[in-house]
Amino acid sequence: MSVSIQQVIDSLRNKYPYAIGEIKTFRGEVSVFVKRELIREICSYLKKEFDFKFIVDITAVDYLGRKTPRFEVVYYLHRFGPDFEENIRIRLKVEVPEEDPKVYSVTSVWSGANWLEREVYDMFGIEFVGHPDLRRILMPEDYEAFPLRKDFDVRNREPSKRSFERALKEGT
Repeated sequence: MSVSIQQVIDSLRNKYPYAIGEIKTFRGEVSVFVKRELIREICSYLKKEFDFKFIVDITAVDYLGRKTPRFEVVYYLHRFGPDFEENIRIRLKVEVPEEDPKVYSVTSVWSGANWLEREVYDMFGIEFVGHPDLRRILMPEDYEAFPLRKDFDVRNREPSKRSFERALKEGT
């Protein structure tokens, strides 16, 4: 079954008129803003109805001082068409407030989202509700800061020092 990106967008608008926000196209890439409460449901719909079987990446953006809400979680999805000749990519964006940095996990939709969500949690401090094993993946478990946040002070060595001193004391 051949599908166009416009058919996917139209279907999303019809099925979730209250949950689909702004849609932007830049350099042939489509970004759809989605209400954070429905990200899991919308991802499941895209997988089941349009065969978006591959989650390419999940990342986040910190707009500290430039935009409210402060964070966006970004999902890159890919659909391989029949005979792998028809490729469709779509980017879903979820705005996440600084006061409540949480979004639902999509690991129940794509198991490959597991480590991607853990990386976003580790680097930005955004919690993925319902994640099966949400813990740090790059930084030590007891590390107190989130290195990709705009307010992370790269000159402040104290969080790293405390973490490594604890590790040395414990012999790990």
